[in-house]
Amino acid sequence: MKLSYWNIGAIVCSLSTAAFHIMCSPYFGWFDPIVLNGFGSLALLGAYFLPIPFFSQRRQLVYWSIVGYTLLTILLWVILGDKTFLFDTTAALGYYAKIAEIFLLVFLGGELQTYLPKK
Repeated sequence: MKLSYWNIGAIVCSLSTAAFHIMCSPYFGWFDPIVLNGFGSLALLGAYFLPIPFFSQRRQLVYWSIVGYTLLTILLWVILGDKTFLFDTTAALGYYAKIAEIFLLVFLGGELQTYLPKK
């Protein structure tokens, strides 16, 4: 698989999102939903880009899973997240992660034509 600029952008944004979530582990613990969200992002990234036959055959399903997972993450942060923006708190990481997730959706949108039904 040859990586396009859309793919590279999606990889960078997904890794950034995962890093922001996993960086919260010293404060919340390894089994907090916020930290586990980062591992979920890494798992979906691997399912989408690694040459694993099971996932390669279901690439469209993995694509829509990443989109849904990212949208759900943003929605849950809007509903449940800490919106105070202080540089010395983990709440600021939430804003950075959401920016990375929005850019992830933009980069995934670059491949949207591939996964839309053909007319």
